[in-house]
Amino acid sequence: MSATTTRPLTLEEFLKLPETKPASEYINGEIIPKPMPKGRHSRLQGKLCAVVNQVAELPKIAYAFPELRCSFGGRSIVPDVAIFNWGRIPFTVDEQVPDNFELPPDWTIEILSPEQKPNKVIGNILQCLKYGSRLGWFLDPDDLSILVLLPDQQPELLQGEDYLPVLEEVELTLTVNQVYGWLKMLANSSDRLLSN
Repeated sequence: MSATTTRPLTLEEFLKLPETKPASEYINGEIIPKPMPKGRHSRLQGKLCAVVNQVAELPKIAYAFPELRCSFGGRSIVPDVAIFNWGRIPFTVDEQVPDNFELPPDWTIEILSPEQKPNKVIGNILQCLKYGSRLGWFLDPDDLSILVLLPDQQPELLQGEDYLPVLEEVELTLTVNQVYGWLKMLANSSDRLLSN
């Protein structure tokens, strides 16, 4: 009986595989399925995309993509939110958004799910920074903190009323409390009703 060894897939081979739901990532030769987003994760992801796009899409400054596959530096990752400066979006010749992004986002945001290992998620942010990203956020909804990662700087853990850094060209002011306040949807909607 002979032992068979299976060689790991290359990035190119991985990218030819059919997409899965939820997405899988290719990290260090290993295929790692992302967990299916749950309620808090989905809400934060949706609001972050909406808030960034509200201020940055119309003036063609930047765009926030949810769950966009980005393949570069030997990895293929799917950040929860990938924000690209408008000028770095590799539009097709007919000015459409392409299917394939073979570059890191300018700003990457990851939201920790209970099933995920924090170091793997932070590793994806570090990979983005190594290959040219300018900003990374790591949200942990369980302790209501946001770890901010910038190139060539110590990470900074922000909480409460701390203001969050954003890309300088995106006119947006947010605190950690404002971001996690989006989870309180009933409180937000009743506040709106009272103010009408």
